[in-house]
Amino acid sequence: MIETTYADWKQEQMKWLYIYTPMCGTCQVASKMLTVCEEVLQQPIPQLNANYAPELMHEEQIESVPCLLLRNDQGEYLKIYAFQSVPYLLEQMNET
Repeated sequence: MIETTYADWKQEQMKWLYIYTPMCGTCQVASKMLTVCEEVLQQPIPQLNANYAPELMHEEQIESVPCLLLRNDQGEYLKIYAFQSVPYLLEQMNET
């Protein structure tokens, strides 16, 4: 996964953004799942450390980490907090 900033993510209109904190055990599991998704999709998934982006947490009303933000073609967001399985994540990512 590639580290990004909130400004870059908004400016470049990236479809996905994985929000995490380094000391979160659940985030570490989610990162491994998203690494598999990257391999299947053959696209990097941008990630952002929530500790360095308080404006993101406030503006996008992120309730907890890990969080996967998915932006559709209309600019609307879907927030995924429960990383149920790799197939579930792939399905959600392919639908946006």
